[in-house]
This record gives sequence, C-alpha cells and structure tokens, in this order.
Amino acid sequence: MFRHRIGKRSLETSIALASFLSCVAGMVNVVGFLSIQKLTTNVTGHFAFFMEEFDQLHFWEGLIYIYYILFFLLGAFVSNTIIEIVYRRAKRYAFSIPIIVEIIFLIGTGLFLDAFIYTYPDLIAFILLFTMGLQNALVTKISFSVIRTTHLTGLFTDLGIELSQLFFYNSPEQKKQLTDSIKLRFTIIFSFFIGGVIAGLFYNTFALKTLMIAAAILFVGLIWKNIKRLFYDHRTIKK
Repeated sequence: MFRHRIGKRSLETSIALASFLSCVAGMVNVVGFLSIQKLTTNVTGHFAFFMEEFDQLHFWEGLIYIYYILFFLLGAFVSNTIIEIVYRRAKRYAFSIPIIVEIIFLIGTGLFLDAFIYTYPDLIAFILLFTMGLQNALVTKISFSVIRTTHLTGLFTDLGIELSQLFFYNSPEQKKQLTDSIKLRFTIIFSFFIGGVIAGLFYNTFALKTLMIAAAILFVGLIWKNIKRLFYDHRTIKK
C-alpha cells in the first residue's frame, strides 16, 4: 500500500489507504484528548488558543501553542525529507519509512509515557502532533494531495462542494469522478469516526496503551498487499 504513489484513478487503493490512516488519526485524536485534553491531530485550534492567550497578554502561556504547531510542522518536514532521500536510493521503500517511524513513536508513547500524563502532558502532545504531521505529509505526498486524514474541516468543505456538483455535472465521466471522490471522502470521515470510537472504548482500560492498537493498524497497512496476495492465493488453490 505504501510502495508507490497512487494518484486520482486508483480508487480501491485510495480507499484502503484512507481507511487505515484515517482510523489511526481518529484514534490519536481521541487518545490525545482523553489523556491530556489537547488537540493532537491538527493545529487549527492551537492558533485560536494562542491568540486568546496573546489577547490577554499571557505571552508565556501562549508560547506552548506555538510549540504544538511547530511539532506538527516538524513531523511534516521530517516525513518529506525521509521520502525525498529514500526515493532516490530505494524507491519502493520511500513511503514505508515514515510509517515505520510513526509506528515506533506510537508504540513508544503507548508503552512508556503513561506515567507522564500528569507530569509532562506537553511531551505527549509534542510526540502525537509530530506523528500526525508525519502522517499527513506522507498521505498528501503519496496521493498527490487527494487524501488528507488528520483533520476534517477541509474534507467537509470539499464534500459539500462535490455533493452540490452532482446536480450540475451530468456527463458520465464527470459523474464517475464525482461519485468516486465522494466515496473516498465518506470513507475518510467514517474511518476517522470508527477510530475515535475504538479509542474511546479501549481508553478506560488501556489509557495511552490504546495507541498500540493504532500502531498495529499501521503495521497491517504496511503488509496489506502481502495479506491480499495470501488471501488470493488461498482462494485460487481452493478453486
């Protein structure tokens, strides 16, 4: 799934990619909020919080929101840097390495940072924002900006536009393109929601270790092609 760029025509691959990554983003969103009461999948709200502190002349308190934004930015920077370096040497692994890095950070946070929820909550926020910046840059790059998985504001805007366009674009090609795009956007929204529900159900029992489930989902995404191949081979043998 992460071995090559997919473009606009690969609907099946786009939906699979969106399902895995949106589910993970939904989980990180809920785990981040339940554990440290911070937004950990996007930075839009942090700009608002920073301006609120700034308006009240709480400059030092507001600085933390700039750090949140910068860690998301750092994640995106690191993700693209990895892709550009690896792409020149081993093209097929270029998009897998950022996912592996994300898996490592999610596992590390889940296993070792439970004790820091109350003492160093900002550390957890930094790591989760970094991983979401990493993921968002990866999926933007691999899908030629077709898929975004860590926040839904722009997605709902695009969905509203495309639903409206259904009433005005009548050629078969236009209808097909629109319906494919709408299917993809509904997939992202639904998967994000399911990820949030899963995280909510498991958080009371596992706390930050819930992120291990998110890491497992990413790992399945990494080997998805091999799973599909085994399933196809098994069905072929049975026939």
